[in-house]
Amino acid sequence: MEITNKAGCLPDKRLAAVCGLFCPACNVYIGTTEDPEKLKGIAERMQRPVEELICHGCRSEKRCFYCESCKKPGCAAEKGIDFCGRCPEYPCEDLKVFQAQMPHRIELWKNQDRIREVGYEKWYMEMAAHFSCPRCGTINSAYDLSCRKCGTSPSCTYVSLYKDQILRQLGGKK
Repeated sequence: MEITNKAGCLPDKRLAAVCGLFCPACNVYIGTTEDPEKLKGIAERMQRPVEELICHGCRSEKRCFYCESCKKPGCAAEKGIDFCGRCPEYPCEDLKVFQAQMPHRIELWKNQDRIREVGYEKWYMEMAAHFSCPRCGTINSAYDLSCRKCGTSPSCTYVSLYKDQILRQLGGKK
């Protein structure tokens, strides 16, 4: 019997980034897999062709231009580890800078700790619940202040915890 969470997703390592990000809660991933209009809007804001944003997860063969240039997966592979938190140099300066840049990265240290404690599969399921709408179960991004399917606000536990930081990043936009 397969174990799924409320949102119906199974643990998939392709969607568990080396750095500790949870790909199903990424706007680019959501745009690629569920919402082409969202992806188009992101492409316009970034002034990039939509094709450069298509992403099937940080460990997949098809990643967006930003994730494609990430050095963390190569670094982890060289060291024979699957997550940054398993590195003797963790957290390295590169990861510290990365974590501090955007509010969707606030929990990277907590995520790495949790992956070490319970394994990526259990962490993955916890993250799916953490980013899921309490009403309809839709996985939302850190920047979806209201659920993108049913409109519930806040969209998920993550947004509830970090709404102020998210709003600052968005420039006060709702």
